[in-house]
Amino acid sequence: MPSAEVERLDDLVKERIRIPKGERLFSKGQNLDALYGLRLGALKTQLEDAMGDVQVTGFFLPGEIVGLDGMFDGVHESNAIALEDSEVCVVRIADIDRIGMYIPTLQLQIRRLLSKEISRSHQVMAALGSMSSEQRLASFLLNLSQRLSALGYSSTEFVMRMSREEIGNYLGLTIETISRLFSRFAREGLIKIHQREVRILDLQAIKELAGQPCNN
Repeated sequence: MPSAEVERLDDLVKERIRIPKGERLFSKGQNLDALYGLRLGALKTQLEDAMGDVQVTGFFLPGEIVGLDGMFDGVHESNAIALEDSEVCVVRIADIDRIGMYIPTLQLQIRRLLSKEISRSHQVMAALGSMSSEQRLASFLLNLSQRLSALGYSSTEFVMRMSREEIGNYLGLTIETISRLFSRFAREGLIKIHQREVRILDLQAIKELAGQPCNN
C-alpha cells in the first residue's frame, strides 16, 4: 500500500491490543470478527489436538496481518500466540468496507494477502513432502530474509523470535536436527549465528540450497 494510505489506515484504526509473551490473541474455533496488523513483537499460529500435541503452522513479523486463515468461513482455524510481548492493530471485519471508502487499495491488499497465505501454505506442504532437512531449513531462512526485506528490514541480519524447537516443529524436524544444521551452515560459511541472532553470509548459496534459481 502507498505510504500515505498506510498513514491514513493508522488514523482510521484506533483499537490496539497488547499480548504478553505466551498469551493468545485468538483461539481455534472462535468467530472471526477482526484482522490484526502486527505492530510490535512476533506471533506464531499453531494447532493442538485432543492429546495436547502441537503443530506450528506459521510465524508472523511486525507489519504482517494475522487472522487471514479464518477469512474463508468466518472462524479462526488456529491458535495465535505471542512469541514475545506484542501489540496488534485491530481492523474489525465490519469496518473494512467503511475504511475501504477512504483507502481504495485496502480490499485489493486483503485479497493479495489471502492469495499469499494460500501460497505460503502450499509451500510448507511442498517442503514437508519433498525437501531434505537441509533444504527445509534453507527455505525457512530464505523466507524470513525475503519477508523482512519486503517489510523494510535487513534481509541478511535479523533475530529469530522463534525457538529452535518451534522451527523444528514447523519444519517437521527434531530440535537436534535443527541445531546440527545451524552448526553445519555456520561451518560451511553460509551463516553466522549466535543464539537467535543470524547473519546470512552467502545468500546466493542459501537460495541454491533451497532450490531457487541462481542469479546470473
